[in-house]
Amino acid sequence: MKKTAVFMIFLLFVCFLAGCTTADVTRETVSYDAVDNSGAAVGSSAVQTEGTVATETATEAEPLRQATEDGMFTARDMRTDYNETDSVKILLNGTSAQADSDSVKISDNVITLTQEATYIVSGTLTDGMIIVNAPDTAKLQIVLDGADITSQSSAALYILEADKVFVTLAQGTTNTLANGGAFTAIDENNIDAAVFSKQDLTLNGTGRLTVTSPVGHGIVCKDDLVLTGGTYAVQSASHGMDANDSVRIAGLTELAVSAGKDGIHCENTEDTSRGFVYIADGQLNVDAQGDGISAGAYVQIENGMLDLLCGGGSENGSKASSDGYGYYMGGAHGGMRPGESPYTANETEENSTSMKGIKAVGNILINGGCFSIDSADDALHSDASLAVNGGTFEIESGDDAVHAEDTLTVSGGIFRITESYEGLEALHVVVTDGDIRLKATDDGINAAGGTDASGTAGGRDGMFGGGPGGRHGNMFGSSDGSIVISGGTLYIHSSGDGLDANGTLEIAGGHTTVVGPTQGDTATLDYDVSGTVTGGTFIGTGALGMAQSFSDSAQGVLALRVGEQSAGTDVMLKDTDGNVILSFEPELSFAVVIISSPEMVKGETYILAVGSESGEFTAN
Repeated sequence: MKKTAVFMIFLLFVCFLAGCTTADVTRETVSYDAVDNSGAAVGSSAVQTEGTVATETATEAEPLRQATEDGMFTARDMRTDYNETDSVKILLNGTSAQADSDSVKISDNVITLTQEATYIVSGTLTDGMIIVNAPDTAKLQIVLDGADITSQSSAALYILEADKVFVTLAQGTTNTLANGGAFTAIDENNIDAAVFSKQDLTLNGTGRLTVTSPVGHGIVCKDDLVLTGGTYAVQSASHGMDANDSVRIAGLTELAVSAGKDGIHCENTEDTSRGFVYIADGQLNVDAQGDGISAGAYVQIENGMLDLLCGGGSENGSKASSDGYGYYMGGAHGGMRPGESPYTANETEENSTSMKGIKAVGNILINGGCFSIDSADDALHSDASLAVNGGTFEIESGDDAVHAEDTLTVSGGIFRITESYEGLEALHVVVTDGDIRLKATDDGINAAGGTDASGTAGGRDGMFGGGPGGRHGNMFGSSDGSIVISGGTLYIHSSGDGLDANGTLEIAGGHTTVVGPTQGDTATLDYDVSGTVTGGTFIGTGALGMAQSFSDSAQGVLALRVGEQSAGTDVMLKDTDGNVILSFEPELSFAVVIISSPEMVKGETYILAVGSESGEFTAN
């Protein structure tokens, strides 16, 4: 090998790569900076149309549902006007009420609305309730015009029978619906919320509403719960909002929830196709001891500002051990043996409280919005597939930042993940676009296709194992996971493996930087079956002991051990004419450098400098 300087700390290993793409990628990265709160998303290559959004992976994935706003909200949901002259007026007088229509039945402190009409409610009721018991074809509008209603032993508003009820908050008014701290049965229904509806319920308007429930839920709807405007403050001992069929939020809705369980909970145990959450717009601020948003079916978010604090935040994460590394099974540092539980002696998976930011049993689809999530458990979690096509995300997670059981697709968006156990995790992880910067105490991106256990058959070849088998082999499970990166900018700061595929790894485009540690059972790249690079730029630094390079490539790769280098040491790659191809300063100490770029060609020579030392190396 030709050298221009005495450079004994470098040793070239894997460069048997053919071909070169023509993409022009020149980057001078990297820094781990704060999120840009402008709300602008990185240009997404996904086309948002009616129909479905398909994920592109090596395996066929179920298409994600993509609903439209027109299909979710009716014109009546959005309408807040009313004719005051033709409306029924109800005046609350402390312990009683009066009304000017026979459609209102008043018995002591109980006010019952029996016919389709618009009702304007004002005044204070210290211990009473409004009940809607109208024909099942009736559509009622209740206008809260400075109404303060407390029921000491039941719901302040109880919708028993009607087709649909619209609660409108009059402009410039402040209203309250509260329970006093107990629920006593008044019929066969289990009333357990300050607002309890067995029928469709829409909340709209431009006024304010405070809902307080010190021993139960805030708002319960046994059908569809819709919010299209208004400012809401919900305080509850249990779920803030709980619906059976759906929760749908749009317009200029401002919702603040403080909940002892989930902030927004939607689940239908009898019909699993129902129980979804759809957010078209609005501003949500949720402080929940459980999940921020939980859906038994799917979640779709088109826009809005969501600020979620779940389970007290990432500092309460159950998978963070005292040394700062994860101890969950498969973690690089935890010392757990395969099959051991990640839960403590007093906590099981069944009885533990879910403290996720946004959770769905079905798919999650996010097309835009601004998200700030601080969660003790996963920030975004789907038991099926999850797709992000745009939006900005500030995430601190005590577990995974973004997790899907099947396929996770990122086609756009800005991610600033400042704390996580694993950054992105799914059976299949697909990144086609976006700006992702993440910090993880274990793996940066993990395709969990098999049990992750070190020291198994088919391990490293002693230095830079570039072929199949990888560190973990196939002794403990199938290796059917995959990571595919074809675009976007990724910066991964991991204390475990940078890219860990229990299966296959492919880099086909984009700009990926991995900064890993030098201690522990870690590697910049870790795959079981194959690791290929066919396009894009890859820069990786980390530990030597378990190092693994790409098994195949269509462009040049340099995989070098460089001795023990301190954090901040400059790494620069030039061609023989002195043109800089890339340069960066790893923020962690490192002993290995792995570089691949479309500008690197098999058989050509490049100058690599690390700190004050430099040498020439040929990709061959």
